[in-house]
Amino acid sequence: MIEAVLFDLDGTIVNTNNLILKSFRHTFKTHFKNMDIQDEEIIKLFGEPLKQSMQKYGKENVDKLIDIFHEYNESNHDVLTEGFEGVEDTLKKLKDSGIKLAIVTSKRRIMVERSLNLFNLKHYFDVIVTPEDTKIHKPFAEPALKACELLRVSPSKSLMVGDSHNDILCGKNAGNKTCLVKYTMLPLDELLKYSPDFVIDSIEDILKII
Repeated sequence: MIEAVLFDLDGTIVNTNNLILKSFRHTFKTHFKNMDIQDEEIIKLFGEPLKQSMQKYGKENVDKLIDIFHEYNESNHDVLTEGFEGVEDTLKKLKDSGIKLAIVTSKRRIMVERSLNLFNLKHYFDVIVTPEDTKIHKPFAEPALKACELLRVSPSKSLMVGDSHNDILCGKNAGNKTCLVKYTMLPLDELLKYSPDFVIDSIEDILKII
């Protein structure tokens, strides 16, 4: 029996895909000038902690790249972030059913709260786990285990829901059931190789699993 649902944020609860793409494009164009990175390469970075992503483009540039990214991302967040249909209704029904809810994300807490408040969703979540809360991040187990600890539920009775392999691996490593959303921007056939327990077309389908 599922007692708690742990949600990734970006690309799962809120649609920040365009914001993230533009933030990376702006960062690389600003810092590397003539560097041409295709969207397909950027999309592969989705779900990773930002520092981990930026280290792939030169460890000596990481702090500067992160600063450029954050500045653009924060300035354009409210305009470029969109909602997903059915999210609030699904969260409400889960809460009404007595299911505990958590956000487990690689996004900074200040921006997590900003995203949730943009759509009046924060009050649905009992716990929010961000990179500030654990020393080790997705795809390792610690973030999901931290959420389960705070919720006081067994990992085996929790469902991790996300749009990337990092979410599925985090859940599996923690002993959660795992659920992949099909509306991910990442290649679906590649994500299915990680064998999530459930694959759903829309967020409302979680209600059928519960």
